[in-house]
Amino acid sequence: MSIEQKTLATLMAKDEIRELALLYSRGVDRKDIELLRTLYAQDATDHHGKYFSGGAEDYIRFLERSFPHMRMSGHFICNHLVSVDGDHGEGEVYALAYHVVPDRNGGYVEDFKAVRYIDRYRKENGRWVFASRVVEFDHESVRPMPTPEGPMPSPAADASYTSLVSRLFLRGARS
Repeated sequence: MSIEQKTLATLMAKDEIRELALLYSRGVDRKDIELLRTLYAQDATDHHGKYFSGGAEDYIRFLERSFPHMRMSGHFICNHLVSVDGDHGEGEVYALAYHVVPDRNGGYVEDFKAVRYIDRYRKENGRWVFASRVVEFDHESVRPMPTPEGPMPSPAADASYTSLVSRLFLRGARS
């Protein structure tokens, strides 16, 4: 492989890995369990500090149980530094995570976090997936908020599903 071909392959891998992180954010924010299942290696692990630590499939089940209670979330990727070596990679993702969740008194709180995902990636069956994720919480803030008006938004009815036609924006698993 020439230097140019290796450089192009590395750039393509980095772009695919960055899309992987964006799809994770979309999967959580749109409560798309089937999408999330396709983003992790079979033997992957996920460590979300005091919230969860274990296998990726168990983490996805944890999210699935949490989603009905989460009114909304927004995960915003700021910086994503990626290193690739063949079919393996590692990265650090700086992100801001905003959640509106119930408090224990019948109201709601804003849950804001500045986090870093310390990731290991692996290429399997032609696709990049998470081999492991460790979340470092650099800042956490939980504040009471007024009870939101109206029904809980339906992620499956999100405008992106009806307005955007590319496979990238469809709901569900990626092959």
